[in-house]
Amino acid sequence: MQQLILIFLGAALVNNVVLSRSLGICPFIGVSKQLKPSVGMGAAVTVVLTISAAATFALYNFVLEPLNITFLYIIVFIFVIAGLVQLVEMVLKKYSQPLYKSLGIYLPLITTNCAVLGIVMLNVSMYSDSLLTSIIHAFGSGAGFTLALVLFAGIRERMDANKGVPESLRGLPITMIVAGLMSIAFFGFAGMII
Repeated sequence: MQQLILIFLGAALVNNVVLSRSLGICPFIGVSKQLKPSVGMGAAVTVVLTISAAATFALYNFVLEPLNITFLYIIVFIFVIAGLVQLVEMVLKKYSQPLYKSLGIYLPLITTNCAVLGIVMLNVSMYSDSLLTSIIHAFGSGAGFTLALVLFAGIRERMDANKGVPESLRGLPITMIVAGLMSIAFFGFAGMII
């Protein structure tokens, strides 16, 4: 149990998919202007990531490896992720129309979000022996993605309301500076888990 908690915390904080691994930057910058869409995007990515980790684990270990066609794993993983994103998109469109509209183009872009593909590929190389470990790592990565997105959205909302930011730094420049500072702050977690 302690090992699973360490894997979760390591994925969420120490090896944060956005701030430490620099994956998934497009939705991180694009959706983080307001808090509500950030929470929705983080939840959608976490759901897709967790389910795709389980599905890709099963496909890799029970289909691709026995048939000796592991070289097709990237293509198979992309199809699995695309299917799951379509499912999440249909559910959001039916049950949460405002969230669906606020996420806009970024929701279908989860299909090509390198964070999702990167984590399921990392699971194959690091956690291919255990389904539970693979799912915990993916869920922790999704939680870390959500945490980074929500924190960044809160900071950006405050920056937009604050008129103290110099005119030359408003918009993308201050956004990139703050993202860099957040990355540095998350590197402080590196010594927490060995």
